[in-house]
Amino acid sequence: MHESHWPVIIPLLCICIPHFCINCSALPGITLTYNLTTKKMAKTIFITGASRGFGKIWAEAFLKRGDNVAATARNLADLSGLINTYGKQILPLQLDVNNRADCFTAVKKATVHFGSIDVLINNAGYGLFGAIEETSEQEARDQIETNFFGLLWVTQAVLPVMRKQGYGHIVQLSSVLGVATLPVLGLYNASKFAVEGLSETLATEVKGFGINVTLIEPNGFATDWAGASAVNTSPMDEYNPVKAAFQAGITDDTFGNPEATAAAVLKLVDSKQPPLRLFLGKVALPWAKQVYDSRLATWNEWADVATAAHGK
Repeated sequence: MHESHWPVIIPLLCICIPHFCINCSALPGITLTYNLTTKKMAKTIFITGASRGFGKIWAEAFLKRGDNVAATARNLADLSGLINTYGKQILPLQLDVNNRADCFTAVKKATVHFGSIDVLINNAGYGLFGAIEETSEQEARDQIETNFFGLLWVTQAVLPVMRKQGYGHIVQLSSVLGVATLPVLGLYNASKFAVEGLSETLATEVKGFGINVTLIEPNGFATDWAGASAVNTSPMDEYNPVKAAFQAGITDDTFGNPEATAAAVLKLVDSKQPPLRLFLGKVALPWAKQVYDSRLATWNEWADVATAAHGK
Protein backbone atom coordinates (compact mmCIF):
# COMPACT_ATOMS: atom_id res chain seq x y z
CA MET A 1 0.00 0.00 0.00
CA HIS A 2 1.29 3.47 -0.82
CA GLU A 3 2.17 5.43 2.30
CA SER A 4 0.00 8.39 1.23
CA HIS A 5 -3.09 6.29 1.96
CA TRP A 6 -2.16 5.68 5.62
CA PRO A 7 -3.68 8.82 7.17
CA VAL A 8 -7.04 7.94 5.57
CA ILE A 9 -7.08 4.34 6.78
CA ILE A 10 -5.73 4.88 10.34
CA PRO A 11 -6.13 8.56 11.19
CA LEU A 12 -4.50 9.77 14.43
CA LEU A 13 -3.90 6.17 15.54
CA CYS A 14 -1.51 5.71 18.47
CA ILE A 15 -0.25 2.16 19.13
CA CYS A 16 1.34 1.73 22.61
CA ILE A 17 3.68 -1.07 23.59
CA PRO A 18 5.76 -1.19 26.80
CA HIS A 19 8.15 1.80 26.97
CA PHE A 20 7.51 2.84 23.36
CA CYS A 21 4.84 4.74 21.46
CA ILE A 22 4.29 4.50 17.68
CA ASN A 23 2.56 7.75 16.75
CA CYS A 24 0.86 7.21 13.39
CA SER A 25 -0.50 10.75 13.28
CA ALA A 26 3.00 11.77 12.25
CA LEU A 27 2.91 9.62 9.10
CA PRO A 28 4.15 9.24 6.38
CA GLY A 29 7.10 8.78 8.79
CA ILE A 30 6.62 6.57 11.88
CA THR A 31 8.03 8.13 15.07
CA LEU A 32 9.35 5.82 17.77
CA THR A 33 9.45 7.57 21.14
CA TYR A 34 11.03 6.13 24.26
CA ASN A 35 8.87 6.43 27.32
CA LEU A 36 11.00 8.15 29.93
CA THR A 37 8.47 7.66 32.70
CA THR A 38 9.45 4.07 33.49
CA LYS A 39 9.26 3.11 37.13
CA LYS A 40 12.41 3.71 39.19
CA MET A 41 14.21 0.70 40.56
CA ALA A 42 13.53 0.09 44.23
CA LYS A 43 16.42 0.92 46.55
CA THR A 44 17.61 -1.10 49.52
CA ILE A 45 18.02 1.02 52.65
CA PHE A 46 19.80 -0.09 55.83
CA ILE A 47 18.68 2.15 58.68
CA THR A 48 19.60 1.96 62.35
CA GLY A 49 17.36 3.09 65.18
CA ALA A 50 14.25 2.52 63.08
CA SER A 51 11.82 1.94 65.93
CA ARG A 52 11.03 5.58 66.73
CA GLY A 53 11.61 9.21 65.79
CA PHE A 54 13.32 10.05 62.53
CA GLY A 55 14.29 6.42 61.99
CA LYS A 56 10.72 5.17 61.98
CA ILE A 57 9.40 8.11 59.92
CA TRP A 58 12.07 7.69 57.25
CA ALA A 59 11.84 3.88 57.19
CA GLU A 60 8.11 4.10 56.56
CA ALA A 61 8.58 6.74 53.85
CA PHE A 62 10.93 4.38 51.98
CA LEU A 63 8.58 1.43 52.44
CA LYS A 64 5.55 3.39 51.24
CA ARG A 65 7.17 4.15 47.92
CA GLY A 66 8.27 0.53 47.39
CA ASP A 67 11.86 0.45 48.61
CA ASN A 68 13.29 -2.42 50.65
CA VAL A 69 14.35 -1.59 54.19
CA ALA A 70 16.65 -3.43 56.58
CA ALA A 71 15.48 -1.86 59.84
CA THR A 72 17.39 -2.28 63.08
CA ALA A 73 16.20 -1.81 66.64
CA ARG A 74 17.25 -3.01 70.06
CA ASN A 75 13.79 -4.51 70.55
CA LEU A 76 12.17 -6.09 67.47
CA ALA A 77 8.71 -5.74 69.02
CA ASP A 78 9.05 -2.01 68.37
CA LEU A 79 9.09 -2.74 64.63
CA SER A 80 5.91 -4.86 64.65
CA GLY A 81 3.73 -2.15 63.11
CA LEU A 82 6.02 -1.78 60.09
CA ILE A 83 6.41 -5.55 59.78
CA ASN A 84 2.65 -6.14 59.78
CA THR A 85 2.07 -3.43 57.18
CA TYR A 86 4.94 -4.00 54.74
CA GLY A 87 5.73 -7.70 55.04
CA LYS A 88 8.63 -8.86 52.86
CA GLN A 89 9.72 -5.32 52.04
CA ILE A 90 11.17 -4.98 55.53
CA LEU A 91 13.90 -7.07 57.12
CA PRO A 92 13.79 -6.51 60.91
CA LEU A 93 17.17 -6.88 62.61
CA GLN A 94 17.84 -6.78 66.32
CA LEU A 95 20.94 -4.68 66.87
CA ASP A 96 22.78 -2.83 69.60
CA VAL A 97 25.17 -0.64 67.58
CA ASN A 98 27.62 -0.63 70.51
CA ASN A 99 28.49 -4.24 69.60
CA ARG A 100 30.87 -4.07 66.63
CA ALA A 101 30.63 -7.76 65.75
CA ASP A 102 26.83 -7.60 65.73
CA CYS A 103 26.97 -4.62 63.36
CA PHE A 104 28.93 -6.68 60.83
CA THR A 105 26.54 -9.62 61.26
CA ALA A 106 23.48 -7.42 60.68
CA VAL A 107 24.95 -5.88 57.53
CA LYS A 108 25.82 -9.36 56.23
CA LYS A 109 22.26 -10.59 56.84
CA ALA A 110 20.81 -7.60 54.99
CA THR A 111 23.18 -8.06 52.06
CA VAL A 112 22.38 -11.76 51.73
CA HIS A 113 18.65 -11.11 52.06
CA PHE A 114 18.30 -8.21 49.61
CA GLY A 115 21.41 -8.72 47.47
CA SER A 116 22.78 -5.21 48.00
CA ILE A 117 22.70 -2.13 50.22
CA ASP A 118 22.22 1.09 48.29
CA VAL A 119 21.91 3.47 51.23
CA LEU A 120 23.03 3.31 54.86
CA ILE A 121 21.34 5.71 57.27
CA ASN A 122 23.15 5.79 60.60
CA ASN A 123 20.34 7.13 62.76
CA ALA A 124 20.78 5.34 66.10
CA GLY A 125 21.68 7.64 68.99
CA TYR A 126 20.33 9.57 71.95
CA GLY A 127 20.75 12.82 73.87
CA LEU A 128 22.50 13.17 77.22
CA PHE A 129 21.25 16.24 79.09
CA GLY A 130 23.31 17.81 81.85
CA ALA A 131 26.21 20.14 82.54
CA ILE A 132 29.68 18.79 81.82
CA GLU A 133 30.66 18.85 85.51
CA GLU A 134 27.54 16.82 86.34
CA THR A 135 28.36 14.06 83.87
CA SER A 136 29.62 10.78 85.26
CA GLU A 137 32.33 8.76 83.56
CA GLN A 138 29.87 6.05 82.58
CA GLU A 139 27.36 8.56 81.18
CA ALA A 140 30.09 10.20 79.12
CA ARG A 141 31.43 6.91 77.78
CA ASP A 142 27.95 5.60 76.94
CA GLN A 143 27.11 8.77 75.00
CA ILE A 144 30.23 8.61 72.85
CA GLU A 145 29.99 4.84 72.55
CA THR A 146 26.55 4.96 70.93
CA ASN A 147 26.56 8.23 69.02
CA PHE A 148 30.09 7.98 67.65
CA PHE A 149 31.47 4.44 67.90
CA GLY A 150 28.14 2.80 67.05
CA LEU A 151 27.98 4.90 63.89
CA LEU A 152 31.61 4.02 63.12
CA TRP A 153 31.05 0.27 63.48
CA VAL A 154 28.04 0.20 61.13
CA THR A 155 29.92 2.40 58.64
CA GLN A 156 32.90 0.04 58.68
CA ALA A 157 30.58 -2.95 58.21
CA VAL A 158 28.87 -1.52 55.12
CA LEU A 159 31.97 -0.16 53.35
CA PRO A 160 33.16 -3.54 51.94
CA VAL A 161 29.67 -4.15 50.54
CA MET A 162 29.52 -0.77 48.82
CA ARG A 163 33.10 -0.98 47.55
CA LYS A 164 32.34 -4.35 45.93
CA GLN A 165 29.16 -2.92 44.37
CA GLY A 166 31.01 0.15 43.13
CA TYR A 167 28.37 2.49 44.53
CA GLY A 168 26.52 3.49 47.68
CA HIS A 169 25.41 6.39 49.84
CA ILE A 170 26.24 6.68 53.54
CA VAL A 171 23.99 9.09 55.41
CA GLN A 172 25.15 10.03 58.90
CA LEU A 173 22.70 11.61 61.31
CA SER A 174 24.64 14.47 62.83
CA SER A 175 23.00 17.63 64.19
CA VAL A 176 23.23 21.39 64.05
CA LEU A 177 24.90 20.70 67.42
CA GLY A 178 27.78 19.23 65.44
CA VAL A 179 28.28 22.72 64.00
CA ALA A 180 27.40 24.93 66.97
CA THR A 181 26.85 24.14 70.65
CA LEU A 182 24.29 24.59 73.38
CA PRO A 183 24.88 24.40 77.13
CA VAL A 184 23.79 21.33 79.13
CA LEU A 185 24.38 19.16 76.04
CA GLY A 186 28.17 19.09 76.16
CA LEU A 187 28.72 15.36 75.60
CA TYR A 188 26.06 15.22 72.90
CA ASN A 189 27.68 18.20 71.18
CA ALA A 190 31.05 16.45 71.39
CA SER A 191 29.67 13.22 69.90
CA LYS A 192 28.24 15.06 66.91
CA PHE A 193 31.39 17.13 66.36
CA ALA A 194 33.22 13.78 66.23
CA VAL A 195 30.71 12.43 63.69
CA GLU A 196 31.30 15.53 61.56
CA GLY A 197 35.08 15.08 61.51
CA LEU A 198 34.86 11.35 60.85
CA SER A 199 32.35 11.68 58.03
CA GLU A 200 34.03 14.59 56.27
CA THR A 201 37.24 12.55 56.22
CA LEU A 202 35.38 9.44 55.07
CA ALA A 203 33.91 11.32 52.11
CA THR A 204 37.41 12.04 50.77
CA GLU A 205 38.52 8.44 51.24
CA VAL A 206 35.64 6.64 49.52
CA LYS A 207 34.65 8.99 46.69
CA GLY A 208 36.85 7.01 44.30
CA PHE A 209 34.85 3.86 45.07
CA GLY A 210 31.61 5.49 43.91
CA ILE A 211 30.42 6.00 47.50
CA ASN A 212 28.84 9.28 48.59
CA VAL A 213 28.65 10.55 52.18
CA THR A 214 26.11 13.02 53.58
CA LEU A 215 25.82 14.51 57.05
CA ILE A 216 22.23 15.34 57.96
CA GLU A 217 22.22 18.20 60.48
CA PRO A 218 18.73 18.77 61.91
CA ASN A 219 17.84 21.59 64.22
CA GLY A 220 15.36 20.75 66.98
CA PHE A 221 12.35 18.62 66.03
CA ALA A 222 9.37 17.46 68.05
CA THR A 223 10.46 13.82 68.40
CA ASP A 224 10.94 12.05 71.73
CA TRP A 225 14.71 12.75 71.53
CA ALA A 226 14.44 15.18 74.43
CA GLY A 227 11.78 13.06 76.16
CA ALA A 228 11.58 9.30 76.54
CA SER A 229 14.78 8.71 74.58
CA ALA A 230 16.87 11.14 76.63
CA VAL A 231 19.20 10.49 79.55
CA ASN A 232 19.68 13.09 82.29
CA THR A 233 22.62 13.59 84.63
CA SER A 234 22.26 14.04 88.39
CA PRO A 235 21.71 17.80 88.77
CA MET A 236 23.90 20.26 90.65
CA ASP A 237 22.23 23.39 92.02
CA GLU A 238 25.12 25.52 90.79
CA TYR A 239 23.98 25.00 87.18
CA ASN A 240 20.33 25.89 87.72
CA PRO A 241 20.78 29.41 86.26
CA VAL A 242 22.40 27.99 83.11
CA LYS A 243 19.59 25.49 82.66
CA ALA A 244 16.94 28.15 83.26
CA ALA A 245 18.50 30.37 80.59
CA PHE A 246 18.59 27.41 78.21
CA GLN A 247 14.90 26.67 78.77
CA ALA A 248 13.97 30.35 78.41
CA GLY A 249 15.43 30.37 74.91
CA ILE A 250 13.06 27.65 73.69
CA THR A 251 9.90 28.80 71.88
CA ASP A 252 7.03 27.01 70.15
CA ASP A 253 8.75 27.70 66.81
CA THR A 254 12.05 26.15 67.88
CA PHE A 255 11.04 22.61 67.01
CA GLY A 256 10.09 21.48 63.52
CA ASN A 257 7.55 18.84 62.49
CA PRO A 258 9.50 15.56 62.13
CA GLU A 259 7.10 14.11 59.54
CA ALA A 260 7.98 17.01 57.23
CA THR A 261 11.58 15.75 56.97
CA ALA A 262 10.65 12.61 55.02
CA ALA A 263 10.37 14.37 51.65
CA ALA A 264 13.80 15.93 52.10
CA VAL A 265 15.42 12.58 52.92
CA LEU A 266 13.80 10.90 49.91
CA LYS A 267 15.08 13.70 47.68
CA LEU A 268 18.54 13.37 49.21
CA VAL A 269 18.93 9.64 48.55
CA ASP A 270 17.59 10.04 45.00
CA SER A 271 20.11 12.77 44.17
CA LYS A 272 22.86 11.81 41.73
CA GLN A 273 25.19 14.31 43.40
CA PRO A 274 24.15 14.45 47.06
CA PRO A 275 25.66 17.17 49.26
CA LEU A 276 28.19 16.47 51.98
CA ARG A 277 26.00 18.40 54.42
CA LEU A 278 22.26 19.01 54.65
CA PHE A 279 20.52 21.05 57.34
CA LEU A 280 16.95 20.09 58.20
CA GLY A 281 14.70 22.83 59.55
CA LYS A 282 14.61 26.61 59.25
CA VAL A 283 16.56 27.41 62.42
CA ALA A 284 19.87 25.71 61.62
CA LEU A 285 21.24 27.76 58.72
CA PRO A 286 20.72 31.26 60.20
CA TRP A 287 22.24 30.07 63.47
CA ALA A 288 25.25 28.50 61.71
CA LYS A 289 25.86 31.72 59.76
CA GLN A 290 25.85 33.71 62.99
CA VAL A 291 28.25 31.27 64.66
CA TYR A 292 30.68 31.20 61.74
CA ASP A 293 30.65 34.99 61.37
CA SER A 294 31.69 35.19 65.03
CA ARG A 295 34.41 32.57 64.59
CA LEU A 296 35.85 34.32 61.54
CA ALA A 297 35.89 37.64 63.38
CA THR A 298 37.83 36.10 66.28
CA TRP A 299 40.30 34.32 64.00
CA ASN A 300 40.92 37.53 62.07
CA GLU A 301 41.39 39.51 65.28
CA TRP A 302 44.12 37.10 66.36
CA ALA A 303 45.60 36.54 62.90
CA ASP A 304 48.89 38.35 63.65
CA VAL A 305 49.45 36.20 66.73
CA ALA A 306 48.66 33.06 64.78
CA THR A 307 51.02 33.95 61.92
CA ALA A 308 53.88 34.80 64.29
CA ALA A 309 53.45 31.38 65.93
CA HIS A 310 54.43 29.74 62.63
CA GLY A 311 58.01 30.76 63.36
CA LYS A 312 59.18 31.28 59.78
